Amino acid sequence: MTVSLEQLRRCHVAVDLGAARTRVYVKGAGLVVDEPSVAAVNTRTGALIAVGTFAERMTGRTPDYIRVVRPVSGGTVVDIEMAQRMLRHLLGEKLRRALRRKPRLRAAACTPHDADPLAQRAAVETLVGLGARRVELVDTLIAAAVGCGLPVEQPTATMIMVCGAAATQVAVLSLGSIVTAERIPVGGEAIDHAVVQHLRHAHELMLPSQAVRPLQLALHGNGITPDGPASTLIHGRDVATGLARSVHVDTAAVRDAIHTPLTAVLDGIGKVLRDCPPDLVADLTDKGIMMVGGSALLPGLDQMLRDSTGMPVAIAERPDVCAVLGLGAMLEGKIAPMVLNPLAE
Repeated sequence: MTVSLEQLRRCHVAVDLGAARTRVYVKGAGLVVDEPSVAAVNTRTGALIAVGTFAERMTGRTPDYIRVVRPVSGGTVVDIEMAQRMLRHLLGEKLRRALRRKPRLRAAACTPHDADPLAQRAAVETLVGLGARRVELVDTLIAAAVGCGLPVEQPTATMIMVCGAAATQVAVLSLGSIVTAERIPVGGEAIDHAVVQHLRHAHELMLPSQAVRPLQLALHGNGITPDGPASTLIHGRDVATGLARSVHVDTAAVRDAIHTPLTAVLDGIGKVLRDCPPDLVADLTDKGIMMVGGSALLPGLDQMLRDSTGMPVAIAERPDVCAVLGLGAMLEGKIAPMVLNPLAE
């Protein structure tokens, strides 16, 4: 962990700026913001038109003078000014006024495991622009492990897999620190892209960008597992004629298209286990892998990991908000560190 629990207890607000969603936890109030990391801007006037859910619904449906932007990409803030404007509107005037009353506002933020100093600086600058006097950075892997109730501070191995929109992070934790970790540049967006490309090549059908996730939800449960339905009806636009068309898509083919990019995730898990000490790997035989993140709910992903690794795989109770809830638990002082008394000489 990049910061001590004592420092985190002094923070007033925790922010998880993700590529897909932005979440804000306020000490004493709980989770107050859980919205898509999207903003719509009028390019003629520079005015902010919409943020969050409403801005996401505008994607692909706007005239030329309205631009839909995502200020966070791959877990890194790429547009600090736009990220600040988006956060201000998501928080609302009432909550921002309450935070401004804090004499020395402290904030905590999640950062990817391998975030470079420039990415860390961007996260700090974003929160400083909102009035924070001090910003503490916490590794997303540790925050997510705390949020889903794993015994991070114990001298036993816990393996966590954070399935994000832009990347997947896998790590083995012990004694409150990361023993070994790997970041794989395959996430929910890569899986969505694989589905879109499959429908384009196999059926000459262009699927709207906002229809990919509903398609996956329609196949949820046993949808893309061998026990699921054989086909499902998909609506889209014909590549050649441009007219609306509906086709019956074979779910087995969709399953194969989705599993293709996930082979990189399996390779990353294998690398983490190879770099891990044998004693910790032995612990993982019983405990297995805990999956968190919005893409952890992809149907059939947990079963594929079980078949490939031979280890138990569990999905957290609220996988999409584990990271910010873990930060919130640290802010509230709910996590007690294991005290190691040095031996007297």
